[in-house]
Amino acid sequence: MPVKTIEWTGSALRIIDQTRLPTELMYMECRDVETVAEAIESLRVRGAPAIGVAAAYGVVVGADEALRQGGDFRARVERGIERLARTRPTAVNLFWALNRMRRALGGSAGRPAEAVRGALLNEANTIFEEDRAICRQIGRNGMGLLRDGATVITHCNAGGLATADYGTALAVIYAAAEAGRRVGVYADETRPLLQGSRLTAWELKQSGIDVTVICDNMAGTVMRQKGVDCVIVGADRIAANGDVANKIGTYGLAILARAHDIPFYVAAPVSTVDVSLSSGEQIPIEERKAMEVTEGFGRRTAPEGVKVFNPAFDVTPHTLITGIVSERGIARPPFEPTLRAWCE
Repeated sequence: MPVKTIEWTGSALRIIDQTRLPTELMYMECRDVETVAEAIESLRVRGAPAIGVAAAYGVVVGADEALRQGGDFRARVERGIERLARTRPTAVNLFWALNRMRRALGGSAGRPAEAVRGALLNEANTIFEEDRAICRQIGRNGMGLLRDGATVITHCNAGGLATADYGTALAVIYAAAEAGRRVGVYADETRPLLQGSRLTAWELKQSGIDVTVICDNMAGTVMRQKGVDCVIVGADRIAANGDVANKIGTYGLAILARAHDIPFYVAAPVSTVDVSLSSGEQIPIEERKAMEVTEGFGRRTAPEGVKVFNPAFDVTPHTLITGIVSERGIARPPFEPTLRAWCE
């Protein structure tokens, strides 16, 4: 990838501040838990896998903070984990990563604080490296879905900016391109915060992929007129039956794909699958501040005092999904047996 979204410097978590893209490529260093938590809440770092990796390193940041402050080291680290768990409710990768860090903390009982800090860093590094490998495998598993000359629509950002390295939905596109196939991408701008036009278009352009930005409400016309081969999106949580929570607007895109007889694929790591939830109706959906809609980029675009409904995600029913690509392979309907087997 042309940039490093997340990096451990040895003493701090270094991330790209994605709120500044595409006009500024700016990095920030996080040296305390609150800074990491704020970065997740404000979408400076976003995308389900990247949130998980950032939170894991956030626990290490919390351990360093606890060492500096003294007192009850384990209690301070636990409080840091609890703070990070309150940042965003929908992406299950956050809780998956924090649970792994909590187990690493518990497995170091009786050891000196410095040794515990080392165990936490080892676990965070493992999560980071696993995510890199998983993204590459998702790409390899999904690239066969794209013929030479394929045209794809994607929504939001599920690329290197949303993961430790290579992306999920975009990993399929990158892998196909690296195999010599020509792929064109229509990137939904993704209202209200424009992750498609600001982030997906930016990283695809950086990587030399043919990309065209469209407004979200243009997708149906593009499907009808431009010979779209498939839709590929990422996911923030996948229920046992295959219902998928992803960035708001994904559900509508899936309905349009069905109406135009276009395959609709989801690409995500197995860590995004939550088999404890039987369906998408149980997935908690984050609602964000009204100002993201009324004045998201500094200029007011709606009347003062108007009511706003701003869910960050929606749920696409499994009945609209053609396949789910993970590092374990491609699941096809009925999804539940395969998803449960992946999670065993």
